[in-house]
Amino acid sequence: MKLIIPKDYDPKLDVIQTQQAIRYIRETFQDEFGKELNLSRLSAPMFVEKGTGLNDNLNGVEKPVSFTMKDMPGKTIEIVHSLAKWKRLALKRYGFVMHTGLYTNMNAIRKDEDLDNIHSIYVDQWDWEKIIAKDERTTQTLEDTVRTIFKVIKHMEHEVWYKFPEAVHHLPDEIHFVTTQELEDEFPTLTPKEREDAITKRYGAVFLMQIGGKLKSGKRHDGRAPDYDDWQLNGDILFWYEPLQHALEISSMGIRVSEESMKAQLKDANAEDRAKLPFHQMLLNGELPYTIGGGIGQSRLCMLLLGKAHVGEVQASVWPQEMIDKCYQHRIQIL
Repeated sequence: MKLIIPKDYDPKLDVIQTQQAIRYIRETFQDEFGKELNLSRLSAPMFVEKGTGLNDNLNGVEKPVSFTMKDMPGKTIEIVHSLAKWKRLALKRYGFVMHTGLYTNMNAIRKDEDLDNIHSIYVDQWDWEKIIAKDERTTQTLEDTVRTIFKVIKHMEHEVWYKFPEAVHHLPDEIHFVTTQELEDEFPTLTPKEREDAITKRYGAVFLMQIGGKLKSGKRHDGRAPDYDDWQLNGDILFWYEPLQHALEISSMGIRVSEESMKAQLKDANAEDRAKLPFHQMLLNGELPYTIGGGIGQSRLCMLLLGKAHVGEVQASVWPQEMIDKCYQHRIQIL
């Protein structure tokens, strides 16, 4: 268990006021975000059938929560890790057209998560996906989309300041773009997380690009499943978070794999057996649209905008009693 206790922490808002702020942020952000990216809100599953290839494998080692159900004997059902692949299939199934897309409230369980100030076994995020043309699978498309999302987050800062002026955490005015290889070149002796902290502290807000593939050192900056993001066209939105003195990831996103890039990445990840799964077969056969998409953490965004010290202050989850007790001693109000 890792826990950071900010010195002289002041939560600003009590529990009821915090709940009011959470509701305001969640309702307001999703409406503005949907309008800016031309997305429609859809309902989404909390679980999918094992063997369809739809669940997110994350780093390939995390095991999803699974169960069986009475009316589907012999079938295993899995709680989703994310909806990264489900969304792309949904765009085809529901007949979305070019430059339109969807967003949904995604709730997941990641039981193997290491708990700390910003990690919980309960995941709540806006998962989103949008159709683009194949020739729009470019760095420019990715960066333009990141700037749009950053603009909405900045606008939310002003909205929250208007309603809860004593609580708002101020954000930088611009976002800086950098690749994982550029970070390794500049900070070769630091770990990947230390590099993220160093660059995010310098600029305030960073979009860290090209996550998943091997760097010149032969190591990977971080793990990424090989079958949804194109590792050359993806990244994370990071903010320097003063209360905890490290980078805070708000979004993981990217242009999704083409037939060619998924083949290459499956081979690189020694996961070519996944190509036989139904979702992967559809993609390889050219039956799915080209898309860009990602997830934006709902609790993380509330935490960022309200300057909270622990994600448990903005979501109800399960925590070790030792962590709850220590937080309580330092005015960190775990829900």
